[in-house]
Amino acid sequence: MTSRREFISGALAMGVTGIPESLGSTLNRNTRQAQVTPVVVSTWDHGLAANQAAWELLNQGGYSLDAVEAGVRVSEADPGVRTVGLGGYPDASGEVTLDACIMNEKMDCGSVAFLQEIKHPISVARAVMERTPHVMLVGQGAQDFALTQGFAKENLLTPQAYKDWQVWRAQGERPKDINIENHDTIGMLALDKDGRLSGACTTSGAAYKLHGRVGDSPIIGAGLYVDGAVGGAVATGMGELMMKTLGCFLVVELMRQGATPMQACKGAVLRIAEKLGDFAAFQVGFVALDCLGESASYCIQPGFSYARHDKQGAILTKSEALLGEAP
Repeated sequence: MTSRREFISGALAMGVTGIPESLGSTLNRNTRQAQVTPVVVSTWDHGLAANQAAWELLNQGGYSLDAVEAGVRVSEADPGVRTVGLGGYPDASGEVTLDACIMNEKMDCGSVAFLQEIKHPISVARAVMERTPHVMLVGQGAQDFALTQGFAKENLLTPQAYKDWQVWRAQGERPKDINIENHDTIGMLALDKDGRLSGACTTSGAAYKLHGRVGDSPIIGAGLYVDGAVGGAVATGMGELMMKTLGCFLVVELMRQGATPMQACKGAVLRIAEKLGDFAAFQVGFVALDCLGESASYCIQPGFSYARHDKQGAILTKSEALLGEAP
């Protein structure tokens, strides 16, 4: 029987991603960009509601940056989405700490990490991008900045999240599951009628993480990356794996070399599997959207889904998985 490592090595050796050597495909995309129509994609099932908010702006001719901010704010404000914003799982000390970043087609970007008591970190990240010379603010500095910009403090630890944290501690601080139960980060990409591509990513991070831990979601290139001439990518899952491989940057670079969104997402997952020996213990999912509006996703473990909304309507797609395909 073929082992998992042999399967991965064989896939890499055979060039399973099918990426050509030249940049001709990317150049061809640029010449066809006028054909695009608005589209928004995002991670997980709750992406459907987030996409609806984004689509309302896109369908009115709005800017993709406004759309992704509005879209992910829906998840940030929903206490039922357990690892984003209000109601997100706390860290090991019982504190809710938030990470987010945002990026437009011109590579303007902003980010916040380890932000507390501010419900909409994505909007603070946009303020960092537009109102400071910096890309990232963290911790108390990020909160201080948010307050100067008119954001208000509020308690983000809901009674249900507090109860779950108490149960986790009483059970001996066991790790949580690897899919949506612990990693339902909202990552979103949108393309507007003018061909402008933007992305956003926001999370409260892994449930019961060490106090002070920051994952991939606020890291440009790891949890989100956008190049307006090529495409964008967002990631969800165990952030450390994306940070070690700059997964979203890799997805976009593979598309720049001519890969389709599916080939690029698969190539990034294969890179993780090739380089990181413990990858099978975790979930990582990528979603990519190119500058023509083609989208795809790929992940390590079965169980990841992504949402898409365009003029044809809304759809939720179950992602193909590396380990689900192994012989």
